Amino acid sequence: MSKVYLVGAGPGDPELITAKGRRLLESADAVLYDELVNPALIELAPKQAERLWVGKKGSERACSQAEITELLLERARQGKTVVRLKGGDPFLFGRGGEEAEALAEAGIDFEVVPGVTAVLGAAAYCGVPLTHREHSAVVTLLTGHDVSRIDWVKVGAAETLALFMAWTHLGEIVERLIAGGKPPDTPALAVRWATCPEQQTVTAALAELPRRVTQAGLTPPITVILGEVVRLRERLNWFERLPLFGRRVVVTRAAEQAATTTGKLRALGAAAIELPVIAIEPLEDYSALDAAIRRLPDYDWLIFTSANGVRFFFERLDASARDVRSLPARICAIGPATRRALEAFHLKVDLVPEEYVAEGLVRAFASEPMAGKRVLLARAETARDLLPEALRRLGASVDVAPAYRTVIPEDAAGRARAVFEAKPDWVLLTSSSTARNLVTLAGRDALEGVKVASIGPVTSATARELGLAVAVEAKPYTIDGLIEGILHAESSSNAPGGGPVAG
Repeated sequence: MSKVYLVGAGPGDPELITAKGRRLLESADAVLYDELVNPALIELAPKQAERLWVGKKGSERACSQAEITELLLERARQGKTVVRLKGGDPFLFGRGGEEAEALAEAGIDFEVVPGVTAVLGAAAYCGVPLTHREHSAVVTLLTGHDVSRIDWVKVGAAETLALFMAWTHLGEIVERLIAGGKPPDTPALAVRWATCPEQQTVTAALAELPRRVTQAGLTPPITVILGEVVRLRERLNWFERLPLFGRRVVVTRAAEQAATTTGKLRALGAAAIELPVIAIEPLEDYSALDAAIRRLPDYDWLIFTSANGVRFFFERLDASARDVRSLPARICAIGPATRRALEAFHLKVDLVPEEYVAEGLVRAFASEPMAGKRVLLARAETARDLLPEALRRLGASVDVAPAYRTVIPEDAAGRARAVFEAKPDWVLLTSSSTARNLVTLAGRDALEGVKVASIGPVTSATARELGLAVAVEAKPYTIDGLIEGILHAESSSNAPGGGPVAG
């Protein structure tokens, strides 16, 4: 049964959409979205869903309001579940009321899902409580789009005033407020891209605000807040004090692995940019792994060098006549992420090296009685031979069974050029493959001036061979260690006399 949902996307941060709004997006047949909707939200829609940009960017307008309404009606009449995704809240300066009226008149079932409106997000992320027992009990929200329609004397009497779409007429708005009796020294704030890592804030006395906004180069979208509550920003400005606030960090991991990393970076205030330069794919020929699975009880050790190896190994195991009862007596994981992947299958890991690289595994096995032992190593199709050769020197019989392969994503070259044209602050390299692929895709020159963070010594060596200077090397060799290294480097560079941390 068709239905149209008018959904508030929130003020910018994609995590500020409501749980209901997210659920509806994930099941939509068609999504009509505005310019200020975070692109990450559009990706929540099913792959087969129709995605239509109906917003406005500068003088470019995709559709008139009448055309947007007609699209909603048309898709609903086709029997689709339609999400009309609007920045902020649909019923607050979002023309959601007009669209709801049209749907009601046409007899089409609809529902309104509220969103965190821009001013609420801006106030919270700028450290400005819109109400406060000591400063403000009245808040007035208004649009600065049509200055002539507003009684500025009346609205100016509000203790706290919040303006949407105020950039174009900001000078005139300030003049009218002051002429209507608003004190020129009223604390004022203008913020661009509120709730996003790109957030840019200007504070000034009301009379000075237009000049300060121009000096700072603020352009739409901006939100303006006036009133004594703005003074509280000095103490309550939590967002812009996050340790990686405003830093643009490129994550090169495979798409299915990037979410955890980008989530951690965003929690620290960074603008995490997902640029998968590697894709994990199944093999075309699984004969070697399938043969090894048939002989599983014959092995003494099963070694995994990545969580991907664990995933693809168990997919083949499930497809075989065997199950976990056939696994060898002892299991080894190269590091904590691989160990967690095994523990998800309720398996105990017998050996994890102190250093999470092949060299660490070699040292760990040096103290094990390996003579005459049979070892199965499930790993990527292309990998270093250091580990199997070292185990053979210890007297073990080693079977290497590829479980997956890595390739360069088809659309990666264009995305890489676009990302590095804007010169991010950091790029994370999580393997030698990501280092090589990134340089292949973007070119060495494009990385000039971008700080490189490497997950470990093997990746660092590859990066340096490619002509990249490594600013940070993770210790331990994990994603958490990588992020901790960036935090330390940023802290050092921001300290008096500080500078970048050399790898």
